[in-house]
Amino acid sequence: MCGLAGFVGAGDEQDLARMSAAVAHRGPDGAGEYIDQNARVFLAHRRLAIIDIAGGAQPMWDASGETGVVFNGEIYNQLELRRELEGLGHRFQTDHSDTEVLVHGYRAWGDELPLRLNGMFAFVVYDRARRCLFAARDRFGEKPFYFRADAKGFAFASELSALARHGAGTPEIDARALQKLFGYGFIPAPHSLYAGIAKLPGGCRLRYDIASGELTVRPYWRFAIEPEEAGRSEDDLCEELRSLMAQAVRRRLVADVPLGVFLSGGIDSSAVLAFAARAAGTDRIKSFAIGFDEPSFDETRHARLAAAAVGSAHSERVLDLRTARAGIPDLLGKLDEPSADSSILATHLLSVFTRESVTVALGGDGGDELFAGYDPFRALALAERYSRWVPPPLHRLCVALAERLPISHRYMAFGFRMRRALRGVAWPPAMWNPVWLAPAGPDETAQLFERPLAPEELYSEAIEAWEGARAQGTVDRSLEFYTRFYLQDGVLAKVDRASMSVALEVRAPFLDNDLVDFARRLPHRYKYRGGTTKYLLKRALRGVVPEQILARRKQGFAVPIGAWLKDWPQEDEALSLPGVRPAALRRAWREHREGRADHRQLLWCALALRRHQAAMRHA
Repeated sequence: MCGLAGFVGAGDEQDLARMSAAVAHRGPDGAGEYIDQNARVFLAHRRLAIIDIAGGAQPMWDASGETGVVFNGEIYNQLELRRELEGLGHRFQTDHSDTEVLVHGYRAWGDELPLRLNGMFAFVVYDRARRCLFAARDRFGEKPFYFRADAKGFAFASELSALARHGAGTPEIDARALQKLFGYGFIPAPHSLYAGIAKLPGGCRLRYDIASGELTVRPYWRFAIEPEEAGRSEDDLCEELRSLMAQAVRRRLVADVPLGVFLSGGIDSSAVLAFAARAAGTDRIKSFAIGFDEPSFDETRHARLAAAAVGSAHSERVLDLRTARAGIPDLLGKLDEPSADSSILATHLLSVFTRESVTVALGGDGGDELFAGYDPFRALALAERYSRWVPPPLHRLCVALAERLPISHRYMAFGFRMRRALRGVAWPPAMWNPVWLAPAGPDETAQLFERPLAPEELYSEAIEAWEGARAQGTVDRSLEFYTRFYLQDGVLAKVDRASMSVALEVRAPFLDNDLVDFARRLPHRYKYRGGTTKYLLKRALRGVVPEQILARRKQGFAVPIGAWLKDWPQEDEALSLPGVRPAALRRAWREHREGRADHRQLLWCALALRRHQAAMRHA
């Protein structure tokens, strides 16, 4: 787990040093550089030492010095790959470094290397013989990778802030990507906040030819639901699912440093903890949870229940919400690319607490997306009937009535859910899920921006995924949206930024290649059935996870941002962005303060952007 930066072409050692310094928080255990002045290749690496602490320094080269790599992440099937490569005649210099597997793997398999990897990764190979750079990002984009290619050359980094330090001046904000940020709550790859800078999408590889300047980006894998009717019993499916989860967790327990588990008290993290305790023993596994003094946002009771069931060494910290709120300005300045997800504050606080004891934590990310765990899955059937039967005049009446419901800032209050649901069903089914998530739906975006994108352009990625899905039906199409977009650029980006800001590595067993392949081939009736989310997963976990946790309603890892923003300092209301109407934003602040509307996500998004601007100016 590390930070990467580098470039080919224009720039010098000072540019590389500035870029490396910008990702130093991601790797406090070591720094390495490589400069090839003849080819104008500059590589930098910041290391968080997890595997082969003594022998894993980077950039790492093969014995000939022809192939070098800088790497961020972990390869969980590295031992199998190492044995295969040794069988092909490769000789390793390190004892068990997964970085060296990439060096020899590239020499053996070239561009096909990413297809063989089970892990989370972003890496760049410098192939001196072919005079090119080869890069790849893991299937779901757990590890970030930004790049820029123009007439001056090619540059890359783990974070936007590092890439912005290559050359002079802060890059310009991409007005189109900015609208997508408000429309989704995150910026979908390949877009980034800045014009001319792209995110390499998860499951993609990149090749840059140094001599010609030609850049090629190609996918090597894409998540697709392809249900198979194998005629197997539910008991058999449950047994396979348990076996795959146990295997996925075991693979992620390999580390040369202390390790723990993020424990929210929900199904996914409780399952990860249970399988980790079975594999490693309770004397090695530690669990960590945070809670808040506001009962509707506190889950520590359920976390304690899950920890007690397996006997893990459990630690928790209950925070005063006022104290937590005070850390928001500093956190938002570290976000790199803003998002509308205020739960990053809770994730960051948990990361800070966990990092006091361990260097690696396992989490439950991916379970909701793969097995239909979100509340909107319950709304899909109702939305289909509503859109068919309710005429526009009656819909407008329903919206007007919902707007009269009292504003509550408790967790997932009825009025909040009702207004969100009605906002979504006003649009075609391909747009339901992103509009339900959005800080600003198409109507609000049209008011906020001087030249708003058409709804079809605003949500072009979601519409393309919906229409191009191989599996039909609203459940499977929704699963593709959440897994391909919300998971990558929302959830995983949040966890990466929150944890790596304190040099904590977080691993996601649910995203194991074999477990994902099982889930994507599972018919949707095993995921959502009769109002029950995660149907098969819950059944498979009986006897593994306490029944009280399996039966509880899902709760997000949230903070009461709606209430906090009611009395937020007014100096943070100013926001100068291309195409944004300041009057519309001020009106949203006013309506929220007066309790006439709930604009929590919109205002958090604006606040994150303002703090990001300030951080970039002072970098």
